[in-house]
Amino acid sequence: MKFRLRPRTRRGTYEINMTEGPLLGKLVRFSLPLALSGVLQLLFNAADVVVVGRFAGNQSLAAVGSTSALNNLIVNLFIGLSIGVNVLVARYYGAGQTRDLYETVHTSMLTAAISGVVLIFLGMGLSRPLLQMMETPADVIDHSVLYMRIIFAGMPASMLYNFGAAILRAVGDTQRPLYFLLTAGLINVLLNLFFVIVLHMGVAGVATATVISQCVSAALVILCLVRSEGVYRLDLKQLRIYKHKLKEMARIGIPAGIQGSMFSISNVLIQSTINSFGSIAMAGSTAAGNIEGFVWTAMDAFTQATQSFVGQNYGAKKIDRVSKVMWQCMILVTGVGLVLGVGAYLAAKPLLGIYSSDPAVIEYGKARMLAISVPYFTCGAMGIFVGGMRGLGSSMVPMLNTVFSVCVLRVVWIYTVFAVWPQWEVLFISYPVTWIIASLIGGICYFIIKKRAVVRLKPQES
Repeated sequence: MKFRLRPRTRRGTYEINMTEGPLLGKLVRFSLPLALSGVLQLLFNAADVVVVGRFAGNQSLAAVGSTSALNNLIVNLFIGLSIGVNVLVARYYGAGQTRDLYETVHTSMLTAAISGVVLIFLGMGLSRPLLQMMETPADVIDHSVLYMRIIFAGMPASMLYNFGAAILRAVGDTQRPLYFLLTAGLINVLLNLFFVIVLHMGVAGVATATVISQCVSAALVILCLVRSEGVYRLDLKQLRIYKHKLKEMARIGIPAGIQGSMFSISNVLIQSTINSFGSIAMAGSTAAGNIEGFVWTAMDAFTQATQSFVGQNYGAKKIDRVSKVMWQCMILVTGVGLVLGVGAYLAAKPLLGIYSSDPAVIEYGKARMLAISVPYFTCGAMGIFVGGMRGLGSSMVPMLNTVFSVCVLRVVWIYTVFAVWPQWEVLFISYPVTWIIASLIGGICYFIIKKRAVVRLKPQES
């Protein structure tokens, strides 16, 4: 098969040369738009939560919040494949392997479309039985099922955006995904207000607005890839599955997806425990979770930066730069996590008041934020080691670490510590405890994997 690609000698203005020159400025340049993109994605859900909380009542607010962990449980396995795409594109781009890059791009976008269709059927069929298993209250469950089913109808667009953005970010382009999400975010907010306040559609309105905005962002990222002059250009007529590339994507992406799903399983169990406190507590947890999400997405930008920068430099056989990437990202994520996490808790009352004016809701949310938001930087440290291991091509080890250190230990916590002291605050202390354990184990695993990666490169350099 013939294909035409521009040579990798010319870098677009949006791309970043990760394999040469000083790192700190490039890490910030990469991470800042990525963090802002994450904030905009959170605003999709935050707009849903604020609008339904203010104009549709606490039951609707609880319905939207109670579905997030369950949505992630179903979606994360497929989103994990986009992590495999990001790692492969970064590696091939750093190594200048244009044919491998071409095949990865076209395999990934077709895989995204197929994954989105599969998710429609999974979400439609599993929403009610899974919500019932989570003991969602009777006054909330119908709203939750309706919200989930509409959201899953838009999964093909969500998958296409995530896979397309993963390609752009792997070559250092975090600016255009930000512009696409800004456009979609504004549309989402405007449609939320119209559907809920004017048409009185409740949770159906906010879900529909989210799906429409996702379609807009997906269309923009596809158009960007099609019109690109870089080696990662997408030709829609050449979409096909290259088995070897799909296998490599799956090797890295499936463990990453399982890792995300295992996070979600433990969160689903915790959400079930939250549900036992009633709809007021659910609303407080939903509001606090949204605020915490802004802190997490700022830290996660450095996890993704670690993954892309390590991937490109490993592909270019520059192990010394890999070490520099790791330490600089660790310093950055710790600083950002402390400033934003502690700051969010100190401003908890007015921030939670945006979501609900009910004092009881605010108190529940503030108690959760003390346990999670203040020590959130430890979650960021865990993420840096995960990004480093994935960038070096190892996805199974961070998955196993996460399954044990986070998911299993949180379940153990619920059935032991929380069973003895069944208090609201005790439930959420499980988060920082498991993050610290995962960080310690992850650091040891990273250094072992890096040592093996150096050994693998030596025969190629001789």
